[in-house]
Amino acid sequence: MIRKHSATLHGHRTSFTLEDVFWDELKLIAETRQISLAGLIAEIDDNREAESNLSSALRVYVLQWIKSQRL
Repeated sequence: MIRKHSATLHGHRTSFTLEDVFWDELKLIAETRQISLAGLIAEIDDNREAESNLSSALRVYVLQWIKSQRL
C-alpha cells in the first residue's frame, strides 16, 4: 500500500508518498545507523539530485542500502 507521509526538514514541513515496504525499510535503516528517521530523511533530501523528487530519492536510497548490505 502507498501512503502519504510528512516530515519537518530544516524547519519546513514536507510530504511525500511511499509504499509501506520502503517506509519500513527506512525505519530499520535509521535504527541500524542509530539516527532519527527525520534525520535520515533530511540527509537523503540534502544529497538528492536537484531534478529528483523526495519520494524517488527515498526509494533509491533504500535500494542502494539493501544492495550494499549484500556485499
